[in-house]
Amino acid sequence: MTESSMDLICLGEPMVEFAQVKRGEETLYLPGFGGDTSNCAVAAARQGARVGYVTALGADSFGRDFLDLWAREGIDTRGVSTDAAAPTGIYFITYRNGEHVFSYRRNGSAASRMTPDSLPQDDLRQARVLHVSGISQAISDTACDAVFAAIAAVRAAGGLVSYDTNLRLNLWPLSRARAIIHAALAESDIALPGLDDARQLTGLTDPHRIVEFYLGLGPRVVVLTMGRLGTLVATPERQEVVPAHAVEQVDATAAGDTFDGAFLARYIAGDDPFTAARYANVAAALSTLGHGAVAPMPHAETVRKAIKEMK
Repeated sequence: MTESSMDLICLGEPMVEFAQVKRGEETLYLPGFGGDTSNCAVAAARQGARVGYVTALGADSFGRDFLDLWAREGIDTRGVSTDAAAPTGIYFITYRNGEHVFSYRRNGSAASRMTPDSLPQDDLRQARVLHVSGISQAISDTACDAVFAAIAAVRAAGGLVSYDTNLRLNLWPLSRARAIIHAALAESDIALPGLDDARQLTGLTDPHRIVEFYLGLGPRVVVLTMGRLGTLVATPERQEVVPAHAVEQVDATAAGDTFDGAFLARYIAGDDPFTAARYANVAAALSTLGHGAVAPMPHAETVRKAIKEMK
């Protein structure tokens, strides 16, 4: 990568997705792509951002599928390594009572074996924004350390850090999650918590108190996604709830990741956080109109058309 060649670098664990689909009497599992920061990278790229990804993949067909996906999306993969001794992670989506249920096969994945020494330090120092998440740190101790090292590299070079809490208590206990996530947020510029996560992590219930708590840790922008209640955007000077965009939802898989990618793409492009959140709310809503994580993510022209039709 050349100097300032990437608007956004995402770091974390990509996972191959198998989504359950009923066709008559048959139950099929359709392959797709997932992993929160990879989803964010694709969403941002579809909004026109220049995006790079940092991870490790298994030397398997799933890893090659991801490289093909990122190539199609125009995502730079020079920060992606291959680990011949570990697999690419996978997960399954099933549906119960109208809700999607995730089952993971990720123990010992290639991404979980990332270390600080494996990071592309030069590329990180040239990124305008680094995006990571709680999942990026929960998958292993070495990956947790790698995230902190990536944050330090980006900040030392004057870049910004974006952090989505993405709390997964099947990966680590709440006490450790709270300590690690809040330590990372204290080194971040943009906090992207979800309301359910934030209530568990902070012990607070009121959204305004939650964003004040996170502003107090150090981020200059806090964007609290609240589902149908909209998005509470907060800076030290201003707080505003940006209304949700109503659609007939089919599958909410990766809606939050789509929001992250769309928000960051627009913020990097120069939108203030309130305007970026309005755009991202529409993008996230449109991503729920189809099944799976990546396939239904909208491109910029689709989002802009939907926004124009709202006026």
